[in-house]
Amino acid sequence: HVQLVESGGGSVQTGGSLRLSCVASGNRYNNKSMGWLRQLPGKEREGVAAIPTAVYNPYGDLNPYYADSVKGRFTISQDYAKTLISLQMDSLVPEDTAVYYCAAAPGTNYAQARALSPDAYIHWGQGTQVTVS
Repeated sequence: HVQLVESGGGSVQTGGSLRLSCVASGNRYNNKSMGWLRQLPGKEREGVAAIPTAVYNPYGDLNPYYADSVKGRFTISQDYAKTLISLQMDSLVPEDTAVYYCAAAPGTNYAQARALSPDAYIHWGQGTQVTVS
């Protein structure tokens, strides 16, 4: 019904950069808030960055949220139709090594805690591996 396909992962050295892309297709009605989440080896999935949508305007975006661990280093962006969602990752460190997922949530007007919670999301991409050494 809804497809999310990530790309752009790979291996980089500490201090390097990667740009992840997520292409969304199908019925994106429930894709109100888009996010990037990751799963570190042996850990639960965690929120990385998200763009919540205002309740008063389903196609209007609020300011992005970022996990403290990536704030200032990662930047999330998307086009108006939410067809392409990107995550620019700079100043990468080994702690960023994880599988990164693009995901979509049906809710609007999320606070940061909810927007960065994996439980908020109902559509997920297949994930793309990022390895930093």
